[in-house]
Amino acid sequence: MRSAGQAKVYGVSIKDRGAVSMAGHAGKAFWFSKAAGEFVTSTYYYDAYPEWVTAWNASDPLERYVGGAWELSQEQSSYLFGDRDDQEWETAMPGFGRTFPHAFGERDSRGFTTDLTLSPAGDQITLDFAKALIENESLGQDEVTDYLSVSFSSTDYIGHIFGPSSLEAEDNLLQLDRAIAALLEYVDETVGLEHTLIALSADHGGPEAPGALQEYGFDVNYVEPDTWDKAPAFERLKERFGIGEELIETYAHPYVYLNQDLLSEKGLDKAEVEQAVAEELTKFPGVALAVSSQALARGETADSPVFQAVLNNYHLKRSGDVYVVFEPQWFIADFDGLHVACTHGSPWRYDTYVPVIFAGAGLEPQTIHRHVSTVDVASTLCAYLGLQPTSGSSGTVLEEVLGE
Repeated sequence: MRSAGQAKVYGVSIKDRGAVSMAGHAGKAFWFSKAAGEFVTSTYYYDAYPEWVTAWNASDPLERYVGGAWELSQEQSSYLFGDRDDQEWETAMPGFGRTFPHAFGERDSRGFTTDLTLSPAGDQITLDFAKALIENESLGQDEVTDYLSVSFSSTDYIGHIFGPSSLEAEDNLLQLDRAIAALLEYVDETVGLEHTLIALSADHGGPEAPGALQEYGFDVNYVEPDTWDKAPAFERLKERFGIGEELIETYAHPYVYLNQDLLSEKGLDKAEVEQAVAEELTKFPGVALAVSSQALARGETADSPVFQAVLNNYHLKRSGDVYVVFEPQWFIADFDGLHVACTHGSPWRYDTYVPVIFAGAGLEPQTIHRHVSTVDVASTLCAYLGLQPTSGSSGTVLEEVLGE
């Protein structure tokens, strides 16, 4: 808007959500379709694909991976986790396995494109497309500032499947480092890093696999709500409100959704029922606390970082009725219906511990040791470019980036 539409804004990722959200309302997004085996976009952005995108897809960039495998990039003995290539909590994807080498299979095999995203190949494909976009859309070639978001998202998939303390995660980070270096080298050649402000962060952190922590004496495990004995809790709720199991409409973590029609029919006080359900939930193994949405809306919660994180998640029109927080390092091991080593989404520090790095554009090197938030990135970019902060911006400007 500041440039009257002249600025070019793009988001690229192996994931749809990694591209769409970062491109914003006015930008354009491209993401990798596992079904199509190529980068795609939407009619929201284009009436027809740019010719260069069609040509790039037609060049068959996946051919190099057909019949191949994810191999270690260094000698196995050089890795921190070199002797942990087969851990029982890792997920053995069909045909991909949990030990090196991880085979990609043939092009017509069912999991071929999925397996690519579960390896550094996913980031390499993203890198190749991003470089083609920079070239064909002439990013950074005039006086108007352009914006490009590249989300290297295979790290997320690999963390889910194998966990952070795995040989796979370690090798992936080494290869991701090289992918980022290759992108920056290309930007330096085509635009010049002295003309480029780089912001690097992540959308979330993640826990360790419970099995890995148990080796060090931690009392942690997976949470399995299906195995909970819920009968006593429902009996107590029935004695108090006259309704039991039918009170719960569904549970989609982190929210429990109550049967609103039934509450209205019985003339029950919603806040009272939510609080009672929350109290029962805290009695189950692995549950640290449960928070009533009515209590959140009324500001009736404790002033602590955990409660603040829960409040940050709350949306009046979209959230459920009771937010469930598991104990640190306890979680439901489910990712799109698949049992996985790790998953994220808690308010605990490990799930919010991510890098925030600014570089390029003549910034002087320094390391800042204080708590900052990922939402600070948007506010800082706006301030750096002299833009009005976006309507939903709540971050703090990181003044070190501005040289102040």
